[in-house]
Amino acid sequence: MSLMGLDIGTSGSKCTLFNEAGNAIAFAYQDYPIIHSHSGYAELNPNEVWQAVQKVIYQVTRDYQGAPIQALSISSFGESAVPVGVNGEVLGNSILYTDSRGQLEAKRLQVNLGGEQIMALTGIPVHPMYTINKIMWIKEHQPEIYLKTWKFMLFGDFIAYQLTGIAMIDYSLASRTMAMNITQKAWEPAIMEAAGIDSHLFSELVPSGHIIGTVSKKIAATIGLSPKTLVVAGGHDQACAALGAGVLQAGQAIDGIGTVECIVPTFKQPVLNKSMLQHNFNCAPHTLPNHYLTYAFNFTGGSLLKWYVECYGQIEAAEARRRGISVYDIFNELAGTDPTELLVIPHFAGSGTPFMNPAAKGMIYGLSFETTPAHIYRGLLEGITYEMLYNLECLELAGIKVDTLKAVGGGAKSELWMQMKADIMGRKVETLAISEAGTMGTAILAGIASGVYPSYETAVEQLVKVKRTYYPNPKITEIYQANYARYKKLSSLVREGL
Repeated sequence: MSLMGLDIGTSGSKCTLFNEAGNAIAFAYQDYPIIHSHSGYAELNPNEVWQAVQKVIYQVTRDYQGAPIQALSISSFGESAVPVGVNGEVLGNSILYTDSRGQLEAKRLQVNLGGEQIMALTGIPVHPMYTINKIMWIKEHQPEIYLKTWKFMLFGDFIAYQLTGIAMIDYSLASRTMAMNITQKAWEPAIMEAAGIDSHLFSELVPSGHIIGTVSKKIAATIGLSPKTLVVAGGHDQACAALGAGVLQAGQAIDGIGTVECIVPTFKQPVLNKSMLQHNFNCAPHTLPNHYLTYAFNFTGGSLLKWYVECYGQIEAAEARRRGISVYDIFNELAGTDPTELLVIPHFAGSGTPFMNPAAKGMIYGLSFETTPAHIYRGLLEGITYEMLYNLECLELAGIKVDTLKAVGGGAKSELWMQMKADIMGRKVETLAISEAGTMGTAILAGIASGVYPSYETAVEQLVKVKRTYYPNPKITEIYQANYARYKKLSSLVREGL
């Protein structure tokens, strides 16, 4: 039998079909536009997203002649809600987490309840991006939509509803609303009362791996699935990726290195202390039962390298075209093995955790006439990694220790960067023999719910394989420790307004 994983992103949706051994046997992707109707606005048309999902499922099933597709599960980005009417109709666009609306509403909740109480209840540091603030804005500014809304669904439960007609949302995705009690796994009355929102406007809460239902006959006929195919509650994209990378134990973390870099460790009890709040770390349910996660991230991961290569790497790009390889491979060859003296503050798109400052600016310090393009490229890699090391140190202050990083995403393909990570962070770094950790996580959830795998541990042992392990070089680590101390000092000066 086969298992299907759906990944709903802000710019496109993916569908991957796996066999029981965890091998991807079919894949499809369909993008859709982000709508910017006014300055500061960022929206998605939910109907376009649903059409894209139907298309990728059909593309995967159209030519598939293998074993029956037993179950599917859904990974999705968080925060953005779809207003759905009583007959299942979409009432308006979904406000994305990057949209500027919700700032006044977040301040109102902060004043009424206090940041510490909101963190203790929801595991979320107050921020305008979360769902509850956007719904408060809709209630005040778009009452014609709010009054007709039966449910505000995030995209994970919205797609599951379209497939089954049943409105259920998993704990990990629901935590992105800033309205779910993190310990009780229930919609939080204090938040709802302060926001003036009825909890019945959200879907029913269920754990990841819960069988929501089967694909409706009407939909099954149009997308090539059987009406017997199970639809299983998935999770927030980062939580699904952590499961897909085999992050099952304390001390482990997935390091997703794409446009943004995000480190996601797991732990067994909710961590809701002042250090978590001070450093803007959330606490969310894992897709793994009785485990929790937090997200440490930097907005400029691969995007910083892309910027540099596109703006200043024309010679290297020409050489890459001549040799038929990636321009990043050229820079990796030229970057050498010795640490640079450059210090790069990678806040070229504001700063992520632990500062969460959208006005933060980047810096390249230490340039001289001897500096080459390859030096700068390596310096960018070092700066991104210093920033993530600082995040790991802040996590440790909160009581969350990370010993092993499981690297996935485009950046994990760089042997140069992976060894550098091990050297700078003084930790073991593993790359994995999977391309899509998120859809692998949904396949594990679907497989356990349908009885393909007896346990999470068995599924991970069978499906998640380490490709290569990188260990710190003590001599190089010593050099980087000195450079990192300089980095922290410079970063502090920049934050103070140097």
